[in-house]
Amino acid sequence: MTSMRPFCQIVLFIFVVLFLAPQFYVLSRPKTSRYCEKPLLNNLIAFIVFSFVATGLAVALTLTDPVPKSIRVAFHLFGLFAFIQGLCTVILTLSAPQCAKTITELYIFSLVVSWACILSTAFFVVRGALCLVHRLFPHWLRDTCLGG
Repeated sequence: MTSMRPFCQIVLFIFVVLFLAPQFYVLSRPKTSRYCEKPLLNNLIAFIVFSFVATGLAVALTLTDPVPKSIRVAFHLFGLFAFIQGLCTVILTLSAPQCAKTITELYIFSLVVSWACILSTAFFVVRGALCLVHRLFPHWLRDTCLGG
């Protein structure tokens, strides 16, 4: 198990760089600071903060074995707050089509993040539903899938 730790940390580093680079690129663009009725810039900054917290939690999860209950609780609370942040991103982006002309990069980034949040939510809803079905009816999926 410990031999996988450096590999996981390298993969984590690559994901962090690939995920944070576009956020800082959009933040550094001169058009980003232009006025828009909706606080998309504030949302981007909050998204960057969430990215750093997610990185910290991911590092904590790769360094500890077994994972303490406090880190598990923090991870699940972070997931709840990340869902709320994603919901805010979707609402802000859908209510700000007029900002596409003044802050193009930020608006496009918000659209991409909104779709990522929607797809992530759909994935975890389906995964949660399957987990619930498996817990309530443990033999149902096996019997149905295997024809037994």
